[in-house]
Amino acid sequence: MIQSIVHIALVVKDYDEAIEFYTKKLNFELLEDIYQEQQNKRWVVVSPIGSKGTTILLARASNPEQEKYVGNQTGGRVFLFLNTDDFWRDYNDMVSKGIVFVREPKKEDYGLVAVFEDLYGNLWDLLELNPSHPIAKRLK
Repeated sequence: MIQSIVHIALVVKDYDEAIEFYTKKLNFELLEDIYQEQQNKRWVVVSPIGSKGTTILLARASNPEQEKYVGNQTGGRVFLFLNTDDFWRDYNDMVSKGIVFVREPKKEDYGLVAVFEDLYGNLWDLLELNPSHPIAKRLK
């Protein structure tokens, strides 16, 4: 049996501002942006360029209960983990584009890591995993 996680839903305030952030600041590609008339919503999917892994479904909050979780989907914990093949290239690019890092780069046993905020305040790890790390081996 082969299974995989295809999408992770990320609750956002506005589709267009989220698309702008992910495509312009994080250099993701927009894979889908389809209006679903019956539900009056859009199906918006982004992904790091070249990634063959899980994608992010940008899901606009559709009621006050969902709006409470925009920017805090995990109660302040790091939510998403963006691995890169060149930490310093991506870190410097992100800083130049105004991405806020709340924890500076640090070398850990598993690789290089720094924590940044997305446009709503969700926390992300920017990672460059060591080649010997089990997940890094799976990404090859």
